[in-house]
Amino acid sequence: MTIQAVHAVYFSATGTTRRVVEAVANSLGELLSKPVIVWDFTLPAQREQTLCFGAGDLVIFGTPVYAGRVPNILVPYIQEKVKGNGALAVPMVVYGNRNYDDALIELRDLLESDEFRTIAAGAFIGELSFSYELGKGRPDEKDLELTGQFAKKVAEQVQRMESAPKHPVPVNGQTPLRPHYVPQDRNGSKVNILKVHPETRDTCTQCGLCASVCPMGSISQLDAFEMVGICIKCGACVKQCPVGAKYYADERYLYHQHELEEMFARRAEPELF
Repeated sequence: MTIQAVHAVYFSATGTTRRVVEAVANSLGELLSKPVIVWDFTLPAQREQTLCFGAGDLVIFGTPVYAGRVPNILVPYIQEKVKGNGALAVPMVVYGNRNYDDALIELRDLLESDEFRTIAAGAFIGELSFSYELGKGRPDEKDLELTGQFAKKVAEQVQRMESAPKHPVPVNGQTPLRPHYVPQDRNGSKVNILKVHPETRDTCTQCGLCASVCPMGSISQLDAFEMVGICIKCGACVKQCPVGAKYYADERYLYHQHELEEMFARRAEPELF
């Protein structure tokens, strides 16, 4: 098939999904000698625009994994404002070393419903959004080397294809989709962290960076101590604060964080389809 452009499309609050998606897209651009166009829909204003693609486009579409699924806040946007119009797509998810559960099959099916034709897919690992230990430094050099190998296989597949596939790329996951992963303690009791949000230390300089990077627009532009909307625990404000003023203090949340760090300390490896 003839490809006119490669598109890197992603939501990436802490940059891990961006790194994986752009690595694959940039490699494909070089292999196919085509321009690479970046579409970042992380911030609220960016999710107001409609993204339209079509025949001749190859779209590398990535989201993080929250509780084993595509983040709830992104589903309406992908359903309503992303139009495939027959474009080829590679769904990609990035998870924090625990498991991606049904996120990849969910993203694949969302894109297929948007009239994309999925030809390959991948699940990669990124540092957990609310931890500096789980998946530390991921995606790392080994992961990024694998993105190049993956891109080569996708490029070869595209060059062999005479027409778009009639069936979605097979991926791991279940349909109907399983419920979102619910945090539990060692005794199997649920840990409710839905209303938890980062606290702010007195060392805050009111630079406004946290407000500008919040994907929900939930931190006041005038006062970094004030929350004006919901928190999705993406970690953007915590990990990007230049003076380390944002932090989590809720005991239930910290308990869940430390349990994940202990239970899933092994090195998870990417899965490619």
